Amino acid sequence: MPTASPTILLLHGFAESREVWNDFTRPFPAHYRLLAPNLLGHGTHRELVPDFSMEAQARYVVQYLGRQHAAEPVLVVGHSMGGYVALALAERYPERVAGLALLNSTAYADTDEKRHNREKNIAFVERHGLAKFMESFVRPLFAPANRDRLPEALGLLEDIAKATPEATIAGALRAMAARPDRTAVLREAAYPVLLVAGKHDVAVPLADSIAQAALAPTASTLFLEGSGHQAYLEQPEATRRAVLALAAGVFGE
Repeated sequence: MPTASPTILLLHGFAESREVWNDFTRPFPAHYRLLAPNLLGHGTHRELVPDFSMEAQARYVVQYLGRQHAAEPVLVVGHSMGGYVALALAERYPERVAGLALLNSTAYADTDEKRHNREKNIAFVERHGLAKFMESFVRPLFAPANRDRLPEALGLLEDIAKATPEATIAGALRAMAARPDRTAVLREAAYPVLLVAGKHDVAVPLADSIAQAALAPTASTLFLEGSGHQAYLEQPEATRRAVLALAAGVFGE
């Protein structure tokens, strides 16, 4: 039977795994049920993946919620690619969403330049290998001031990324490039929305996050001066407070 506990669903980003949430969620109040799946092809999910699209990922997450007998609707928290999956889930299954938090993510589709860069990254991995690619990919995701300040967090992401199968890297990059614009999800949201953005985010421009904040009538925002693309690792206290404030509002606490 579904559990009655208020449920927070956490969706990790590209070349990450459910492990990235461990420290972030450790101080969460015990009455929340926290669910953090490995997305398709990531972490311990090593089954053959024929479809890495955000829609396929969303279907997989809904099936995961069913297997976990999760009380619905749930608060969905998505980081980067996890945010793209969260938006696809909210578009297809709005009745399952009690609230939506996008951490360093965007409802906009990729620009032509971004799509081209994703294909360049795939070609680099094919020529030089995954380990070499991740040595130059992960570090710039942190704000310059945090790259030497947070060696354990940076090392965690590098280790997880280097263990991700190359087929997942290529499949997920192409799926992100092909995803559609989902700004309508924000405009039509009947539930609370939180947007968390970093000033030094090289993957999701701050200007995009500011523009999207005006789309959702139910949106609140957290713009972090000292963060890059990894807000939940770079400024975890502020990000955690914002997510928990959203949760309190969503679940009427």
